[in-house]
Amino acid sequence: MATVDDVRRLALSLPRTEEHLIRDRVKFRIGGIVYLALSRDESELGFAFPKEERAALVAAEPDKFFLPRESDLRFHWVEAHLAALDAEELTELVTEAWRMVVPAKVARAHLDPPTAPALPPAPSLAELRSSAEVFNGFPGVDRSWLALHEETGRALDLSLAAHRGALHRWLNSWGCRIRYPREGEPDTFGAGLAGWAERHEPAHTPLARLTPREIAGFAAAYEELAALPIGRRALGPTAAAKALYALRPDSVMPWDAAIAQRLHGARDRAAFARHLELGRSWARTVLEESGGIGEAALCAEIGRPGVSLAKILDEHLYVTITYAA
Repeated sequence: MATVDDVRRLALSLPRTEEHLIRDRVKFRIGGIVYLALSRDESELGFAFPKEERAALVAAEPDKFFLPRESDLRFHWVEAHLAALDAEELTELVTEAWRMVVPAKVARAHLDPPTAPALPPAPSLAELRSSAEVFNGFPGVDRSWLALHEETGRALDLSLAAHRGALHRWLNSWGCRIRYPREGEPDTFGAGLAGWAERHEPAHTPLARLTPREIAGFAAAYEELAALPIGRRALGPTAAAKALYALRPDSVMPWDAAIAQRLHGARDRAAFARHLELGRSWARTVLEESGGIGEAALCAEIGRPGVSLAKILDEHLYVTITYAA
């Protein structure tokens, strides 16, 4: 037996749906077009339905469906006794009613999302050494990272204004272009970062040992950080991933736009969680291939001593995807 809560849950899960109370009736609509409406006593559900098909629907199950009042017969609309519908039937009716009024491309994107691209296998130790050799050849490759470590004592603490300023400069050294406040202006980025840090405390777990819950926590933190206002724009996906790496260098394999699009086809919260899951899988494979020598020793053997395995994996992606493009 379907309930009003079932209707609300289904409708509000569909993109662009808004709930409104109109003349004491709960209605769900896309823009100005209503596609679901409950009766005042919430026992009946009206829904968008093709006019040419509704007579057959009502005739087939008259105890469940009925025609709308005469003044509404000109609309693509039919009514149902809510309690007579089961969960599967309600889901189909609500979804098809929504599909009738939403743009076709929105319906396709929601109901038939593109398949995520196949993810590449973990790089071998030989491939990581080769990428490390290329990366080490870039001028001043570790200069800004060492400067950040020196300014923060190797322990970035976003509750400290000096550390937030150091992170700001480090992100800009990687091309993030976050505007510095002029004298007398509020530090929008710094204040937003401090507030974000009060709400999120990401795990300190190394990438290879991250749990599903910890990955979900990182993804939630990433989503809010990427949306952080910095003047007229948001911080963005690349800067958010790099900031999380700066905060938890052993845990986060960051990305840039080219890496995210090539591997995941998106840069949203779900894609970032998949990226960390990929990094975790790669880290475990690489550590297993190394024969269990330990992460620090492995990173030194690869040719990047003092750098985390998470960063080495990111550097490999940069060399093979971003730099190679």
